[in-house]
Amino acid sequence: MGDYDEYKGQVLEVSQMLSEQGYFGTKSGSAGNVSVLIEGEEAIAVTPSGKKYGDMGAEDICVVDFELAHIDSRCDPSIEAPMHIAVYKNRRDVNAVIHTHQVYASVFSILNQPIPALFDEVTVSVGSSVDVVPYGLSGSPQLLENVVANLGNRCHCYLLQNHGALCVGRDLDKTVTYVELLEKTACIYYRALATGRPITTLPEPLTAVLMQFVTKAQDAEIARKDSLQRPE
Repeated sequence: MGDYDEYKGQVLEVSQMLSEQGYFGTKSGSAGNVSVLIEGEEAIAVTPSGKKYGDMGAEDICVVDFELAHIDSRCDPSIEAPMHIAVYKNRRDVNAVIHTHQVYASVFSILNQPIPALFDEVTVSVGSSVDVVPYGLSGSPQLLENVVANLGNRCHCYLLQNHGALCVGRDLDKTVTYVELLEKTACIYYRALATGRPITTLPEPLTAVLMQFVTKAQDAEIARKDSLQRPE
């Protein structure tokens, strides 16, 4: 086995599962992308460009450094790999990134409408809001700049205007959960708005308290990484 086989296997498993469940917009295409940070390195394992998930094997997952130089790859990385790398550079609590084209989240991306804190069990996971990142063409420097500008809210889910969704987290398992929670919340919010009746959101003081749990877990992960970098 190679040094990166475990990371490649994780990315492949999650990508195929999300594709099969329709989170990438189609079950037969190559849209959406998944990455995981290589522990102790400035490198990621990321889905390749233009390859159908159903035809993909672990050997197709790309391992590239933060400059997109190939480390262990036979394919070109996703065009969105620079966006993933920008997240890792600017959110040290993040070790996994998933970009989806999931349906209900995408509805709010074209409405250019954030999703507020609606449920305590969701807010304590994904954060106090799901904000909209202004539009940038896929793979463009403008999209990277817009994503980075929104990461400071320390939430785990974002809407990419006229594009889809971006979820980030401590590991792939948690980030998949954020993808699912985002779609659940977006679906319920959409249906509630369709009634035309007023929407109740969580009280702001409670939202602030729940957000403290989110940032506490993030700070713990940053501290863990710092401890690994300290000389003995």
